[in-house]
Amino acid sequence: MTRFFGIDKDIRTKTKENIYKVVIAATELAKKKTGALIVIERDIKLQDIADTGILINGEISPQLLVNIFNPKTPLHDGAVIISENKIKAAACMLPLSDDKSISKGLGTRHRSAAGMSQESDAIVVVVSEETGKISVAKDGTLIVDVKEDALRQILIKNIVTKKFGEEVPKKKLKEKIEEIKEKTGKKENEKHKTNNRIWWKKIQWLAKTTK
Repeated sequence: MTRFFGIDKDIRTKTKENIYKVVIAATELAKKKTGALIVIERDIKLQDIADTGILINGEISPQLLVNIFNPKTPLHDGAVIISENKIKAAACMLPLSDDKSISKGLGTRHRSAAGMSQESDAIVVVVSEETGKISVAKDGTLIVDVKEDALRQILIKNIVTKKFGEEVPKKKLKEKIEEIKEKTGKKENEKHKTNNRIWWKKIQWLAKTTK
């Protein structure tokens, strides 16, 4: 197994691929104007935040993320925590920011994202259900109306490059994105179909039991 700076190459690759999956999911949610709040853990552990929600510990896939934030499920109203290349928990409560510089036109999700990034080093992706626009909170700063390419670059720079010290080859970036999308549409559908069906049944069960 090839190692770089003592880090397994396959872990770096998996992290990068999972970022692409998060970007694909966020873009799909934005198109549907489905509100979402995705917290990506970095160095500071977020177990206390995860404990406020429902444990998932599932493989990251665009389909599962989109299903979680379906407005008809009880898991949509809260944040997803991504930790160690897993969807650790959903429906989690985040601290609200009292930063008065945040536009009054932005809602609770955006204030929660800003608050989370102020109290930890996490990167938080927000999708507005009102506008369908994507925002990113990092180091207490909220970046609004982030396009797909910019979102990918922000996450790669602040998660992959910062942790593993590797720049993403620009020439191979487009090919890699298309490969991930193809896996998402074909191979991943087969690989995760059973898991997603199980989680969907669990979500439906939770919806019935929490009425």
